[in-house]
Amino acid sequence: MDYKQIKVTCSTSDLDEISAIMSMIDNGLMIEDYSDIEETFKDVYADLIDDDLLRMDKTKAAVSVFISDERHPEESVYFLKERIRSLGIDCKLEIIDVSDDDWANSWKKYYHPIKVGDRVVIVPAWEKYEPEYGELPLIMDPGMAFGAGTHETTRLVMMQIEKYVKPGCSVLDVGTGSGILSISASLLGAGKINAYDIDPTAVRIARENAVINKCDNITVNVSDLLSSVEKTRYDLICANIVADIIIRMSSDLSGFAHEGTVFIASGILTERREEVLAAMKKTPFSLIDSAEENGWCALIFRYGQSIT
Repeated sequence: MDYKQIKVTCSTSDLDEISAIMSMIDNGLMIEDYSDIEETFKDVYADLIDDDLLRMDKTKAAVSVFISDERHPEESVYFLKERIRSLGIDCKLEIIDVSDDDWANSWKKYYHPIKVGDRVVIVPAWEKYEPEYGELPLIMDPGMAFGAGTHETTRLVMMQIEKYVKPGCSVLDVGTGSGILSISASLLGAGKINAYDIDPTAVRIARENAVINKCDNITVNVSDLLSSVEKTRYDLICANIVADIIIRMSSDLSGFAHEGTVFIASGILTERREEVLAAMKKTPFSLIDSAEENGWCALIFRYGQSIT
């Protein structure tokens, strides 16, 4: 299958707004933002970053989505042009033809081991890494699925998973993408894990990544959000999606929770935080924690927790 890469290059100050617009087309964004790379990797992994990457223009960023020819990418291009024009954002829009192989391999030279939280180290499947004492290598080959661990939203959830996973707890991962959140929970000691994604390709890739990491407690299946999720009560629910989708499914979460269930929601732009909170206040879940990074936030709720 052939794809069109729709790439928008903009000022870093407009990155969040462009990302939000692009996410209306597809949640699988590829973001190129070099503005804080020296600060981010100044310690442990600085020596693993390609010199060409360090020389990139740090005032510019780019957001790409990949749309199959079957989805009529022309419509997406028209939508983007109209939205960007209406907002008066100065940027460059490109349409690039790519094959499956091009997409799966072109970005690998920029992807190196990175530690998220205190224990988990995301290691590309094509890299070698010797873990230090206490580290948990998470072997990742995202392929055609979203979730390489480089995006703020993924890192935010992973850090919260490390905080809230209890030994043997049951986990529901909604919109699993590459399976990175489920695998992280498994490595940290979770018990039964059910992961779901609407995209069959993502389901296949998540299953493969679970096998690579020897996580036989993860089951991955297709579901449109919660519609086909196994009807049981989970100890931990995570969803790294977008604000609109979290709001849409908020009223259905109670059917999969019990007293004390923790729900980690991410993929939320900070300016959409209050909208998500307003939706969740209509449910038995209450906010207990939150985290932010570069304009994105993760919100953590507990079922049955009294509002304070």
